[in-house]
Amino acid sequence: MAQELKNRKVAILATDGFEQVELTEPKQALEKAGAQVHVVAPQGDSIQGWNHHDKGDKVAVDRTLDQVKPSDYDALVLPGGVLNPDQLRTNKQAVQFVRAFFADSKPVGAICHGPWTLVEADVVKGRKVTSWPSLRTDLSNAGANWVDQEVVVDQGLVTSRNPDDLPAFNSKIVEEFCEGKHPAQAQAV
Repeated sequence: MAQELKNRKVAILATDGFEQVELTEPKQALEKAGAQVHVVAPQGDSIQGWNHHDKGDKVAVDRTLDQVKPSDYDALVLPGGVLNPDQLRTNKQAVQFVRAFFADSKPVGAICHGPWTLVEADVVKGRKVTSWPSLRTDLSNAGANWVDQEVVVDQGLVTSRNPDDLPAFNSKIVEEFCEGKHPAQAQAV
């Protein structure tokens, strides 16, 4: 498994308020599989993580949205945390960044509250997804088929419910990211 993703670049899009393990554990799994992973944020040198309701660690930002374009990356990860996706979904540049991965058929992983940004990017209609349970109505209203499962894969889109699902989520994002582009992904845009 050590080099499955060699020569692949993955963006983890996040901002202040991300759930710490939902960023750090996927990042470690992807790097272990050989990927080059960048933490991308709207701005700043670091972003503040959370461990559930407690302040967590700051994580260094490798690139800001102004410094990157979706074509720089092969795949995208959207960690959860309540504040993180709530801020990202109101950031036009972040939403366009997410939409571009779907338009170019690139695989995307989103966990917990991360799918909120997918709703704003209008890329879940007709897709089978899961998330933190409180997002069920938002995802259903956006046309998604929400299910309560540990991990759901739909044509290159990998979603999970919460930090307890990270082992399954990490395994599936590595698998889907190894497969590369999924032509049906672009149909969501």
